Amino acid sequence: MQTPTIRVQEQVALAPYTTLRIGGPARYFCEVTSEVELLEAIQYARRNNLKVFVLGGGSNLLIGDEGFDGLVVRIAIDDPIKAIPDGAFVDYTASAGTEWNAFVLHVCEQGISGVECLAGIPGSIGGTPVQNVGAYGQEVAGTIAAVRAFDLEVGAFVTLAHDQCHFAYRSSIFNTTRRHRYIVTSVTFRFDTGVRPILTYADLQRHFADWDSGAPPTPLDVYHAVRSIRHRKGMLIVEGEADCRSAGSFFKNPIVAPSILTQIASSLQIAADDIPHWPAADSLIKLPAAWLLEKAGFTKGFTMGRAGISSRHTLALINRGHATATDVIALRDAIRGEVLNRFGIQLEQEPVIP
Repeated sequence: MQTPTIRVQEQVALAPYTTLRIGGPARYFCEVTSEVELLEAIQYARRNNLKVFVLGGGSNLLIGDEGFDGLVVRIAIDDPIKAIPDGAFVDYTASAGTEWNAFVLHVCEQGISGVECLAGIPGSIGGTPVQNVGAYGQEVAGTIAAVRAFDLEVGAFVTLAHDQCHFAYRSSIFNTTRRHRYIVTSVTFRFDTGVRPILTYADLQRHFADWDSGAPPTPLDVYHAVRSIRHRKGMLIVEGEADCRSAGSFFKNPIVAPSILTQIASSLQIAADDIPHWPAADSLIKLPAAWLLEKAGFTKGFTMGRAGISSRHTLALINRGHATATDVIALRDAIRGEVLNRFGIQLEQEPVIP
């Protein structure tokens, strides 16, 4: 093969690059720190007829035990964050390789609201628009103005405006209709400097119930509160803590027809009004996946061999130590099968499998 100026390695273990600490080797692997290097990596793959998988922070990812038989391109583009004031608004542009939590902290330290409830989510900037990351009442779609990416179909860098990204619950064109077309290199966020934190999520309301500072919580106050809540639930990556070897929430909250409530109520022999749910778009409802797991018998601390469920959060499937992708998939399938059998609901997983 022709050797490029970027460093391409062979048989690189991928598990250390994921929060689950699971996965076989990449046949070829390289890190890119600029758009120029990314273009070179894509050209290298095409010259040598290699499949390409783009790796970011590895936080929403389950790599198979066989690894990836192609070129894994790790996005390490981490240029300084750029801020451009625009009247009552300010635009922040951050590179795809920038750590997401570091960006959130930076914004909150400026007293700006809009992403404070997304503190503590592992991974990098580039992954946030892909799945429309959300938590505690916020989604990144609420502040994303534009996404810059390499378009593999046209072979050029493009900028997609907010509306072109087709954001929805945990989805966008980057993981649905155009899943393999774009490689994100930077994201521009637009913030209204006059907005203040809105604490709609129950955990946050409880956290600030006794708030007596004389002033409403600042974005930075909410940032620290969210990290504290996430840590308590085992959803903060803290080295040395067993529950942190996860990919975060493994299942999406299902969005279903209201008639499903009757089906669940019949299965559990409870009143439909006792089933937690929230309104969703198009007259549908959203059900908490964690509640469904628990009612199906998959509670916190459940174990199945070397894989299990976090002792602090029902939706986090964890590597209990030396687990393989096969172990996690077996647990996933057992959960999905039981939820489908009991409630007629097909759970959709969040982590990507290359």
